[in-house]
Amino acid sequence: MASLPSASTKPTSVQLGRIHVLKEGSHPPQNGPVVYWMFRDQRLKDNWALIHAVDQANKANVPVAIAFNLFDQFLGAKARQLGFMLKGLRQLQKSIEHTQIPFFLFRGTAEETIPKFLGECKASLLVTDFSPLRQIRKCKDEICKRVSDSVTIHEVDAHNVVPVWVASDKLEYSAKTIRGKVNKLIPEYLIDFPTLQPPNKKWDDATDQFSDWDGLIANVLRNGAEVPEIEWCEPGETAAMEVLMGNKDGFLTKRLKNYSTDRNNPLKPRALSCLSPYLHFGQISAQRCALEARSFRKLNAQAVDTFLEELILRRELADNFCYYQPNYDTMQGAWEWARKTLMDHASDKREHTYTMEQLEKAQTADPLWNASQLEMVHYGKMHGFMRMYWAKKILEWTKGPKEALEICIYLNDKYEIDGRDPNGYVGCMWSICGVHDQGWRERPVFGKIRYMNYAGCKRKFNVDRYTAYVKRLVGEIKKRKAESPVGQKTKQPRNEQH
Repeated sequence: MASLPSASTKPTSVQLGRIHVLKEGSHPPQNGPVVYWMFRDQRLKDNWALIHAVDQANKANVPVAIAFNLFDQFLGAKARQLGFMLKGLRQLQKSIEHTQIPFFLFRGTAEETIPKFLGECKASLLVTDFSPLRQIRKCKDEICKRVSDSVTIHEVDAHNVVPVWVASDKLEYSAKTIRGKVNKLIPEYLIDFPTLQPPNKKWDDATDQFSDWDGLIANVLRNGAEVPEIEWCEPGETAAMEVLMGNKDGFLTKRLKNYSTDRNNPLKPRALSCLSPYLHFGQISAQRCALEARSFRKLNAQAVDTFLEELILRRELADNFCYYQPNYDTMQGAWEWARKTLMDHASDKREHTYTMEQLEKAQTADPLWNASQLEMVHYGKMHGFMRMYWAKKILEWTKGPKEALEICIYLNDKYEIDGRDPNGYVGCMWSICGVHDQGWRERPVFGKIRYMNYAGCKRKFNVDRYTAYVKRLVGEIKKRKAESPVGQKTKQPRNEQH
């Protein structure tokens, strides 16, 4: 990533390129309130969608509210993911009180709850977050059909630095093909955020605001207990900024210098930013992270540039893939050369073949793979380098590439705190289907898909130390859970620098 120019002056409203009009309401527009349907960007600060909703409400002199719909078991999310999200939302509602913007929480299908709420409050404009995932896009299409003809619907990309539809109008082949396009637009879009303005007009009746957070969270944790919460990562906006900028252990303030050299070493997990849970749930803005990182460039240019490449380019590329490729999580989404080579080798003899249950329980003959699986199951996060090795071995050990991809996505979404994310789908597709990669020397099972093996890992880091570290980590987590009285918060050990 090239060094970034200085930010422009603060805008007064959201750039038009960031807004995608999903539905144009009848004219003249109704003088009803504005509703911001929040789901991917769960924060008060640095939120272009919320800024746009308040801006439009104030221009029309109408009130504004935030609505959030809790999808039941969205894509297999359990206590680990839903608990983290709900605790962040509980903080969000509390912090938003001083803005006088009411926060409404709904349960059920958004296709029903959101249009119903818009009808009840006679809204004129619905502002929504952007997501490239097809379940959300299908939901929005249905909402567009169900709402009154007088309602306008705006989708705002508050997740990417450069909006996905502005960065490119087509499916990009690789980081190389999108890099120039994004870098060209960085000066225009990587700008300071305006201050969120208070609403000019107060919402008349906010009596339906949700308040029983404790009961809801307890219920979710009980129902999703199969994949328990993690506690090394505190949810919410305040904690997210602490991880980015904290005086004690902030990524930019304390750990940045080792990022470019150590980020691919599983023995040095603290070299990573540890921001992925917050970015996934939108509890921190990638744009805020980039703005803050740029101020450290004089001290650590290489580390900052490497971080910005991951934060901006790789995330933009993942959203691009999921937005323009509807089959982003199946073999049909792979390039033609990859599909052909995988099918040519689908019936190759495998040294080992494992069932889903054996893989999930880490019952393979490879102690390194088992360690990475156990780290994910118990800790909720697998080191990025190990994630690649983990996925590629699943390709090697299952009946064929279709089954391998399904298992990979299922386990990733079930156990990773940042599962069900474009980055996760693209990571699985890169590892198994060669997406955003190139063809390599042909070999059994893999065909021309990039190969990784145990011997290669041994050359890169001390695999015995990694397996010993995971064994100790998992042992401590199990011990603390066993010692903890039911319902009492336990403190999990943090990934230490080795």
